Amino acid sequence: MFKDLHDPKFGWRSPVILLMIMAAAMQLAFASWWNLMNNFAVNVIGFTGKEIGIQQSIREIPGFLSFTAVFALFLFREQTFAILALITLGVGVAITGFFPSVLGFYITTLIMSFGFHYYETMQQSLSLQWLPKDKAPALMGQIIGVAAAAQLAAYGLILLTWNSFNLSFTFVFGLAGITTIVIAAGAYMIFPRIEIGVMQHKKLILRKRYWLYYALTFMGGARRQIFTVFAGFLMVERFGYDVHEVASLFLVNGLINVFLAPKIGALIGRFGERNALTFEYVGLIGVFITYAFVTNAYVAGALYILDHAFFAVAIAMRTYFQKIADPADIAPTAGVAFTINHIAAVFIPVVFGAIWLYSPAAVFLAGAGMAFVSLVLARLVPNNPEPGNELIWGAADKSIANASAAE
Repeated sequence: MFKDLHDPKFGWRSPVILLMIMAAAMQLAFASWWNLMNNFAVNVIGFTGKEIGIQQSIREIPGFLSFTAVFALFLFREQTFAILALITLGVGVAITGFFPSVLGFYITTLIMSFGFHYYETMQQSLSLQWLPKDKAPALMGQIIGVAAAAQLAAYGLILLTWNSFNLSFTFVFGLAGITTIVIAAGAYMIFPRIEIGVMQHKKLILRKRYWLYYALTFMGGARRQIFTVFAGFLMVERFGYDVHEVASLFLVNGLINVFLAPKIGALIGRFGERNALTFEYVGLIGVFITYAFVTNAYVAGALYILDHAFFAVAIAMRTYFQKIADPADIAPTAGVAFTINHIAAVFIPVVFGAIWLYSPAAVFLAGAGMAFVSLVLARLVPNNPEPGNELIWGAADKSIANASAAE
């Protein structure tokens, strides 16, 4: 593991700075795409809940295939593969506006999503390998804060210029994608190739002792779909939010994360993963139940902002795994975890898109149920996770074994 994030041999070109730049580059493209996506789908192509569900399921197929990232490590270093994934994301976003049809949007979504999910897989792996365990929550919070600042820039520019300059979807998609491509290429040329301390397994890894991490990851993927697919769609379809109004919601989310994410990371380091995850899931249960019955556009917007504020707490799931993992398992498990995260994501948008046509409330109540299951799982996380102490009852068993040995 790279011990000193500010080693003189790297200067400002340190691993943490590279992670920040890549996170910002990703958000400039993805945040712009996400901001415009629902309006482009509804106002230009004429999507209903059925088509948006299919499109979002297509978007999650690359996430389901994230485990294949481990095989790319035979050809590329993780750092290089992350850059290539960013460029692919940029290409997918840049060409979106040139294909304003159902099939065209499906295809460009797929290209964009391969780049996004492979980047996220590599970013998670590199973060867990490069960042020291004692500083990882705080540093991950800072990286999220930088990413949120990039989101803020994207949303703010769309909010300020969309109506003022009568911008088109094609122009904004193109500009956002090309910007990400340029930044990614610059990062490849400027930053050194940073060595990984422990050689990563280049095969799929599934270990029984990681099962709680897998379960939390699966439920997180299922629950997140309710927010990412249907909460945003609710804003546009039911409450008639326009592009600049959606951008204003995202702008507030970005502002909150710029200041809140670093503090959340520090608090996770202080209070532990178990307490952080418990707080997140209790809050999400309340948010999803309220979503089900909201009738006011402003209340719905406030819920959307509150819902998004909980995202930074997901740092706790990553640092829990970092503490219990064999260092050589990190890269292959990152790919497997993304696949597990997207098992439910492949079918939930389609299935719940059909349910949406009959009862939007049922979709959000199901999300509350998923958050409750996650809460039960979170209570199994020990206060001091480490190899051999992955579960709360594992800690009790370990204590009993130690006591017996002492006798």
